Amino acid sequence: MNQTLLPKTRLDDFIRFLSARQKVIAPVSLGNNQYKFDEVSSLDEISLHYIPTILPPKKYYMPQHETLLKYDVSKGQEMEAVVEVEELVLFGVHTCDLAGIQCLNMVFSDRPKDLHYLIRKNYLTLIGLECNDYCDSYANCAMLRNHLPKGGHDLFFTELADCYYVHVNTHRGDELVEKSGLFDEMNTQAEGELAELRTRKKERFKSEVAIRYQDIPRLFDETFESPVWEDVGNRCLACGNCTNVCPTCYCFDVMDEPDLDLTKGRRIRVWDSCQHEVFAKVAGGESFREERKDRKRHRFNRKFKYPVDRYRRIFCTGCGRCSRTCMAKIDLKETINALMEERE
Repeated sequence: MNQTLLPKTRLDDFIRFLSARQKVIAPVSLGNNQYKFDEVSSLDEISLHYIPTILPPKKYYMPQHETLLKYDVSKGQEMEAVVEVEELVLFGVHTCDLAGIQCLNMVFSDRPKDLHYLIRKNYLTLIGLECNDYCDSYANCAMLRNHLPKGGHDLFFTELADCYYVHVNTHRGDELVEKSGLFDEMNTQAEGELAELRTRKKERFKSEVAIRYQDIPRLFDETFESPVWEDVGNRCLACGNCTNVCPTCYCFDVMDEPDLDLTKGRRIRVWDSCQHEVFAKVAGGESFREERKDRKRHRFNRKFKYPVDRYRRIFCTGCGRCSRTCMAKIDLKETINALMEERE
């Protein structure tokens, strides 16, 4: 079974079925049009129509603070590797965030493989939710072809008139459908509604920037010395907000946290940001990217150019979080348009 239907009247029953088995994480409202992924136990707590959450679901794949090992030197050099895992169901994940998780999977599966990440992701069940309309004006998912589902999920929900069309993508997803006993067989009416929805989305979701998808990497190659970066750098506050909220930024630092008696402690991994001046600083105090314009250009290239060279994939997912959260009002779409204008 790879297609099925869930009547809207049974969605709460499905959420309760999931939460009875393990912890369920879903988008919840914080007020003022702000949302976050948090634990839920019923449909009443979930915001089904939401703009991208403040932090993407990557925080469950690579936590902001993660213990890698514990050590005890009071009786010799005793060290114990630690993998902090918990079975979770992530419900209501948009296509942009599914794409972000796919990017992280590629990075952490690359050599040398990151076993902490790979072990943790096997404990997570992903249930996607399609956006039938734009989240807000910051989104640029159509430019990057992430407004439609492209895999990376166990189950994927698309809202129709009276039910949800559900694509079953994995054996784990198939088990949830079978064991819940809440789903109906696909029918011709739902097939017609789904086809109409996708047709409407083709008309509604247009590339937000007048550039072809395949031309994006070349744009950043040809504008490496553009004065646009000087303007962006002058505005940038180097706060690191854009990297913290990005679903595909994965830079981290590793440090030791000793106890007060200095005999025990732990080694942790924490999120880091290429937008901080110390990130590219080496011994002797030299920095590869001392100027903010250099760091801002590096971040854009890390989304649109460098991963294409290595993974054949653009690592911007179009969620709009970086533009939405930037205190200096640096907008991704405006920057790309400025680069195109300067190049021409």
